[in-house]
Amino acid sequence: MKIRETDIPGLLIIEPKVFEDARGYFYESYNERLFAECGLDIRFVQDNESRSRRDVIRGLHYQLAPHAQSKLIRVLEGAILDVAVDLRKNSPTYGSWCGIEISAENRLQVLVPRGLAHGFRVISDTATVFYKCDQFYHPESERSILFADKTLAIEWGIGEYRAIISEKDRIAPLFFFFYNNFIFGNI
Repeated sequence: MKIRETDIPGLLIIEPKVFEDARGYFYESYNERLFAECGLDIRFVQDNESRSRRDVIRGLHYQLAPHAQSKLIRVLEGAILDVAVDLRKNSPTYGSWCGIEISAENRLQVLVPRGLAHGFRVISDTATVFYKCDQFYHPESERSILFADKTLAIEWGIGEYRAIISEKDRIAPLFFFFYNNFIFGNI
């Protein structure tokens, strides 16, 4: 397993070791011991899966502390542009975003730490996205930021009006007005 850092502290790209032969392929998508050996001491408690069609954007979502979630994201079918935004006050990258293309073909995974908002855009005909969470879903703590916020200027690769968005995501607050209780180094 290879772990690559991004410009945002704690946001990691994980490349599993894949064994391929004439039968197909095999890899461990998660191994608690291996993750701990790499300094990733995370206990996952919930798995989520979604399937979406091209140009669907889901996000930008997060949960307030103490229910904030770290997420390990991978794509089972298709491809997405996975996006994370740093919401941790006092972070050197506060308000910055990072976009990473992950797919069933490249088998990359993204580890989004607590304190970051998360979203993705489907860039294939369809995509099935699977992610592990280290905290349970807590509806009262759920928050979001408008995906098309001009302050964040996320390059989704699609016009705002072509994107397929849920009503909840369409009316999410702007970055300037969002609320969170994340402090860098203390989440």
